[in-house]
Amino acid sequence: MKFFVIAGEASGDMHGANLVRAISALNPKAEFEGFGGDRLKNAGMKILRSLDKLNFMGFVEVVKNYPTIRENFKVCKQAMEDNKPDAIILIDYPGFNLRMAKWAKKRGIRVFYYISPQVWAWKESRVKQMKKNIDRLMVILPFEKEFFAKHGMNVDFVGHPLIDEIENRRQNSDIRRENVITLLPGSREQEIKHILPEMLNIQEQFPEYHFIIGKAPGKTAGFYQTHFNLGNAVVSDEGTYKLLSRSKAALVGSGTATLETALLKVPQVVCYKANGVSVKIARALIKVPYISLVNLILDKPAVKELIQAELNSNSIVSELKVLLENKETIENMQSDYQALWNKLGGIGASEAAADLIVSDLSN
Repeated sequence: MKFFVIAGEASGDMHGANLVRAISALNPKAEFEGFGGDRLKNAGMKILRSLDKLNFMGFVEVVKNYPTIRENFKVCKQAMEDNKPDAIILIDYPGFNLRMAKWAKKRGIRVFYYISPQVWAWKESRVKQMKKNIDRLMVILPFEKEFFAKHGMNVDFVGHPLIDEIENRRQNSDIRRENVITLLPGSREQEIKHILPEMLNIQEQFPEYHFIIGKAPGKTAGFYQTHFNLGNAVVSDEGTYKLLSRSKAALVGSGTATLETALLKVPQVVCYKANGVSVKIARALIKVPYISLVNLILDKPAVKELIQAELNSNSIVSELKVLLENKETIENMQSDYQALWNKLGGIGASEAAADLIVSDLSN
């Protein structure tokens, strides 16, 4: 079996790597090439485009980088025409991947989509396109199966792959909380530049704590040292799991990192700031009440979200002090975190998805 895989973000690279390993366990002769990062490369995939050429956030940033995006489409299509894969596996990254799904479907290539675009949040009109161009959609959030069923689309809920990632690491390491506050400003350069300065500004208010920045995939320590006044903060490449496992609290950009922080039981404040024009457009289109996956899945404000103007030194200091000092708030958040874990299903998401893909192609 030959697969072309497209993961355009750090979280997709992580989950894609686990999926590739699970498929390889079922079919050791399976071959993989495509777009992704170091984790997919280490899982055995030939990388044609790396994350730094794929990962653009916001309307303005996409327009600025349109020539690169256009070149990515060209490389992708040419590689598939040359190597004729049996199937394409698309992982989230909807702006690019939904167009590739349409292109591949027209050419008779089997289309698997793992980790659905968040069409329940915005661009619900995309569902019609997804029904037409995707042969099998595997979702990882519990409410997504019901959402797609309302649109007449049968999908497979396989559980959330972060459960597997965290369970595997938990068995091989200790969790020891230290006086560490982790800063996770995101994986895209644009969001890091908007969010990290606000996080760094509060260090003097917490002199007894060490502030550690989780280095994003594809970024060097020099990137942070060059573009930001780090103060006493240090940049770590130990990985999100190890860093969070020794943290008392975390300041986290929106996205998968909020979920990972919650599943590791670390109190958090969600921090988000972006280009003003992009945010105005997004607010006009997005239909959900929260930006963090934690709150969306639980359907309640379990973690505080500081967005745009709300993301300032005074607000961050106030919310962080509550998380570090108020036992009732900490206990309530931990209770919500346990409810989140229970909602996401058990272990085996990657294996379940791999089994569906291999069985589908075998039949």
